[in-house]
Amino acid sequence: MVLTIETGTIMIYVWFGLIIFAGIIEASTMDLTSIWFSVGAFFALIVAIFLPDYIILQVVIFIIVSVLLLLGLRPLFREYIRKNEIKTNSDKLIGKIAICTKAILDGERGEVKIDGKIWTAIANEDIQLTEKVEVLSIDGVKLVVRKN
Repeated sequence: MVLTIETGTIMIYVWFGLIIFAGIIEASTMDLTSIWFSVGAFFALIVAIFLPDYIILQVVIFIIVSVLLLLGLRPLFREYIRKNEIKTNSDKLIGKIAICTKAILDGERGEVKIDGKIWTAIANEDIQLTEKVEVLSIDGVKLVVRKN
């Protein structure tokens, strides 16, 4: 007795495997990219169950659903996740104005005072003592600043 598996049955396993594979990738990266391919594969799986001989239709459904969700919903979810980030105290310094307390030479470290605290700072320009600077970002324990 020889077992033969129809192409339609194979595609059910392919789509199910792709759902699992994309789900595992999403769980490990949490980048909101692979999850949409998992949903696309789910829709293709539904088509494969009811229309097993229409492989091209399954692939088209997979591509259309995955791309639409990726382009349509991913930005919305990313924005929602970004809104729920909890800022640390140091993150609140970004955009604030500080006073230079030790001159900062291009590519070298200096110091600035912000909110009553002294921070090590770096800049891509020379900043003299008592000049006002804007905090652009935080690099480790250093503030990245520019003249205000």
